[in-house]
Amino acid sequence: MVILTELKQTGPETFLARFDNGEELKTTLNVVTDQSLFIGKKLDNVAFEELRDASSLSRCKQRALRIIGARAMSVKELTDRLQEKGERPEDAEASAQWLLDMHLLDDRHYAGMCVRHYASKGYGPGRIRNELYRRGVPRDYWDEALEELPEQDDQIDRLLRRKLRGELADKNELKKASDYLYRRGFRWEEIRAAIERYQEETEAEADGL
Repeated sequence: MVILTELKQTGPETFLARFDNGEELKTTLNVVTDQSLFIGKKLDNVAFEELRDASSLSRCKQRALRIIGARAMSVKELTDRLQEKGERPEDAEASAQWLLDMHLLDDRHYAGMCVRHYASKGYGPGRIRNELYRRGVPRDYWDEALEELPEQDDQIDRLLRRKLRGELADKNELKKASDYLYRRGFRWEEIRAAIERYQEETEAEADGL
């Protein structure tokens, strides 16, 4: 049996609980309210462990809210980040589920955000798929999100003209441009077609057509 000897507020939503056995426990306003904590309250071993677990989870939820408030992320990114910060795996998973239940975390929506973001930077489907994988977005959402990609021919043509500055290019320059487009996630057949279009356009311009 332990007795709560001090309950000190350390922040708007945080408290420090001290017990007669010398233990200290960081907790939150939600836990203080839910468990009706007050100075002099007695807790047996089971109740104390329940308080410890509830406090750990509640603190983890607060941290999860702060993290997603800074930037959007996938469920996997969030759980990984929480564990990197020292949270217990079970608390990290429960906090992510809590945010999912409140619709504050949504991998389908996040997949679409990633596709739009990387498409605006001029990346092709291959590179974007790599980013979705790296960010832990479930594969179930990839195809739907990739439907938001703009017309690839237009995208490649713009990048190629920017890279070659609209000038006639030799074989070496075309090879460098092809490698550049491939690294950005475009397929070789798309790149070859774009180069053919580019050559036709630049040759026609050079001939004054």
